[in-house]
Amino acid sequence: MDLHTVTEVVSPATPGQWRPGDAWLGGGTALFGEPRPEINRLLDLTAAGWPPLTFRDDHVEVAATCTIAELAEGLAAYPLVGQCCHAFLASFKIWNVATVGGNLCAALPAGPMISLSVALDGTCVLVGPDAVERLVPAAAFVTGVGTTVLRDGEFLRAIRLPLATLTARTAYRRGSLFRHGRSAALVIGRIDPGGGVSLTVTASTERPHVTQNLDELRDWVDDVHGSPAWRRHLTRLYAAQIIAELSETA
Repeated sequence: MDLHTVTEVVSPATPGQWRPGDAWLGGGTALFGEPRPEINRLLDLTAAGWPPLTFRDDHVEVAATCTIAELAEGLAAYPLVGQCCHAFLASFKIWNVATVGGNLCAALPAGPMISLSVALDGTCVLVGPDAVERLVPAAAFVTGVGTTVLRDGEFLRAIRLPLATLTARTAYRRGSLFRHGRSAALVIGRIDPGGGVSLTVTASTERPHVTQNLDELRDWVDDVHGSPAWRRHLTRLYAAQIIAELSETA
């Protein structure tokens, strides 16, 4: 979709250039997906030249501009990464344009990069207009449908995924009304160091949840992709399957 109110694209862009009416541009697959009359200038992050993946001693830093294709190839050794990438059900053209950061910032319930980042106990690195970094747990980054903790002028710089969780035993379940439909429920289980199972619930709820008690969840999504009652049933079914699977392997 054309954003007909945009009159300028700044590339490359830096934090101090932000002003009201601006939007940070990554892959653009979400940004150009619907009308945004409040935007009149785009600040291009893809031209910053950030390496897609940076391996540290205790974590992997995934640049916000890392494409889905780059993530799937660079972290192919970790099964959960591939499973979440394939949850897009998108063509190779989308994989080569859509970015990890863009998927998080769109804050859609069915965002699989949100599922991955939260399930692996990731940390989001945010940068404000003053170039000061702020660290936020991935589980707290998305606050609702289309809303995040980003402040005016802030952008998502990277997501840090701990090696300890990347290498942990996980189980994955995803359901949709249609074979190639949007995720209606996506549940990921992970064996914690203490031997317990943590459950990450996304797609069926308005924001991600890490919980061991599904009864406490109240924000079930209600849209054309599934009713709240059905999503709740599917989530509980998947959670039971995951706990049984991980308990057998523990």
